[in-house]
Parts: sequence; C-alpha cells; structure tokens
Amino acid sequence: MIGVDLPEPPVSDDDVPRWTAELGLPGLVDTHVHFLPERMLAKVWDYFDHACEHYGRAWPVHYRLPEDERLRHLERLGVTRFAPLTYPHKPGMARWLTGWAAEFAQRNPAAVRTATLFPEPDVTEYLSEAVEGGARMVKVHVQVGGFDPRDALLAPAWGLLADAGVPAIVHCGNGPIPGRHTGLDIFGDVLVAHPRLKVVLAHAGLPDYAAALELMRRHENLMIDTTMVGTPFSEDMAPLPPDWSASLVEFADRVVLGTDFPNIPYAYAEQLVAIHGWAAADDRLGAAFLRSVLHDTPATVLGVDASGDTDGT
Repeated sequence: MIGVDLPEPPVSDDDVPRWTAELGLPGLVDTHVHFLPERMLAKVWDYFDHACEHYGRAWPVHYRLPEDERLRHLERLGVTRFAPLTYPHKPGMARWLTGWAAEFAQRNPAAVRTATLFPEPDVTEYLSEAVEGGARMVKVHVQVGGFDPRDALLAPAWGLLADAGVPAIVHCGNGPIPGRHTGLDIFGDVLVAHPRLKVVLAHAGLPDYAAALELMRRHENLMIDTTMVGTPFSEDMAPLPPDWSASLVEFADRVVLGTDFPNIPYAYAEQLVAIHGWAAADDRLGAAFLRSVLHDTPATVLGVDASGDTDGT
C-alpha cells in the first residue's frame, strides 16, 4: 500500500514540528531562503506587489514581517539551519551583498554563510575571500542578473567553486518568466565546461522539469531544490509531469529542500505538503525520501551535521 509509512502531512505551519518529529527528524534544513538588506528587501517586495504587471497574476508576500519575526518563525517551524541567499542585478553589488551575508550569518547561528556573484573583473577576488572565510553556498540568479553564465569573466569563478567543492544554487530556468540568458541548455554549457562544479538547480528548473532531470542524468554533481515546486500556486502556471514521483526515484538522494521563504505567496507548510505528496505517490520513496530531502541531503550540501551544528566550525 502506497504511503503506509508516512505520518499525516502538516495542516499548518504550527503543525510542521509534529510532522518532522514523527518522521524522526530533528528539524528542517532549508537551502533556499532569502534575507536581504532592508532597503533591498523593500524593493523586492514592491516588485511582488506589482506582480500582475510582471507575471500576469498576484503574488502576495505571505511573510511580510520584520527580520526578527521572520527569524523566529523559521525557528518555530523547526528550521535548524538555512541558507540566506542574496543576488545582485548589476555590477558592484555582489561584493557588498556577499559581505552583508557573512555578517548576517555571524549574527544568526542558524544561518550558514553564503555568497553571490556577477560577471565583473573582481568576481574571483571577492568569491575567493568568501570561500576562504567559510561560505557554504553561492547564489547565482541568471534571470534577475540578466547575464550569460558562460561569460568569460565567470569561468575562473566556476573553476574556483569546483576546486573548493562549494555548491552554487542557480536560478537559470525560464520560470516564472524567461530572462535574456535563462534556459537549462545555456547553463548546461557551464556544466560541460566545469564537470566537477556542484550545482543545485533552483526551482527544479521550473517549468522545464523533465529537462532538469535529463540534465541530472548527464551530470552527477547536479541536484535540484524543491522551491515552489508542486505547490498549488506553481501548479497553475507550471504543472509537474504526471510521472514526477516515479521520476524522482532515480534521484532520491539529489533533491534538497528549498522554499523561497519569506517571499512566497502562501504558507511555508504548503511546500512541505507538496513534497509529502511526492513521497506518498510512490512506495519507492516514502519516509526515507522525506528524511533525505528535508534534512539529510541539504545538511550534507551545506556542510552541517545531523544535529544542525556546523562540521568543525
């Protein structure tokens, strides 16, 4: 019988700790969360306030809260560690944002140190400083940045990350709207040029889910995150293929939790319910898959141990 080993999915954010405890987990490890300098975050929220103009549909930010309240909400959800991601939209921002992310992680023990990048002459310099300082993930937003990830200025940066074993979490799919240099085929060229580079495809390559899985077959260091995937909001614009759960069996240990908190237009628990549904739909997944996606694999990707403590730092 499918899903017999699963507890009932969470019915709300308040119910999430019950669900994770019944799965035998100490909490959640989220690889895709956004914390930004306040002025920048206000501009991001303003963009979502005008989502009907950009996306043709409303996008009400569900967790429009002061920073301390957002942090407390993650704690109440049982998120033991998370990657606070930043992203630039023009030259000169990435160094500043990388420094801000380092300070944020120092102030907030649940946050791992992250970095970001942009194709510019000093990218290798500030990225090297971040990696040497303990950055555990690098956010790359091809759509917002409007740059070609194959830009020659980025080649040494990709090589640096490959050598250091630091993963990049990359938004390069064509959703929610295409950019000048989005498309999995474009980023596929980067993977061919840097086969040792560890990459997490943000949003599982939304809307090109099948293409994302095919890319994973060709590149063993490629993973996907769950950010917004399979939620009712995303299903309206980019529905999953009907064989999604069966397709994930092949990649069960290469899927990591991501949510886009706080900028999502629904409750955090909705993402977890979607993932729960994938596990319940195929008895080759089940609770083992949930434990992997929600905690074990993202903990490995971010370099934190099973208790949520950093490994030696």
